[in-house]
Amino acid sequence: MNARPPHLSASILSAPNVIHGFFGRKGGVSEGIYASLNTGFGSDDDRKAVAENRRRCAGVLGVPTERLLTANQTHSPNAIVVTRAWDANPAQADALVTTTPGLAVGALAADCMPWLLVDRRAGVAAAAHAGWRGALAGVLENTVALMAECGAKPSRIHAALGPCLRQPNFEVGLDLLEAFRARHQQAERFFKPGKSTDKRQFDLAGFGAWRLRETGVEQIEDLGVCTLAMPDHYYSYRAVIRAGGREYGRNLSAIALV
Repeated sequence: MNARPPHLSASILSAPNVIHGFFGRKGGVSEGIYASLNTGFGSDDDRKAVAENRRRCAGVLGVPTERLLTANQTHSPNAIVVTRAWDANPAQADALVTTTPGLAVGALAADCMPWLLVDRRAGVAAAAHAGWRGALAGVLENTVALMAECGAKPSRIHAALGPCLRQPNFEVGLDLLEAFRARHQQAERFFKPGKSTDKRQFDLAGFGAWRLRETGVEQIEDLGVCTLAMPDHYYSYRAVIRAGGREYGRNLSAIALV
């Protein structure tokens, strides 16, 4: 089978030595609540279906399935360097950095931010998963720092943000506002009034882009897609919770050096 699932791309990442894709939930074989391109082994979906979905995504990226790597994500600030396919179980991290051509690094998300980054001249690529916990803990800053250790320069890094939960649909309590303000006083500007006085709407994407700019990354592209607003096209944790469900699929975003 040569099925190629649909995916978005960012012009800022386009280069002869880079291939990438932001995949949604179309073009796979999963059924039921996971229909159809669920790429997360952490879900309760049939593992054979997930493996086939990942094989299809790997085909788009031009790598063997076993060289499409995603980590065991825990909403942490941890970024690691990967140089080969996993020997056994995936490592625990929320960002993967590589300098190895033909190795695709990916982030799984269902409302959290999936960031893909590359310094094309240095040959350093990364994929970062950043929900509010990881973003607040510094996963994006750590990703850029680790890329720099591998030879990248922040001023040369191009970064793109794929589908994630957007501000009008991301309502939070005042406790979250206080947590962000305690660490970054300027973060208050990413919260606007919610539907009630004890709620705020959080611009997670804006906060993430700000944290990257603070590291020296200026070349940023945001695809501007909201997962919750398009549940037929993207998996969304909040959409599932609002509907009274519990289980959900994962969207894959991945990048590879050629």
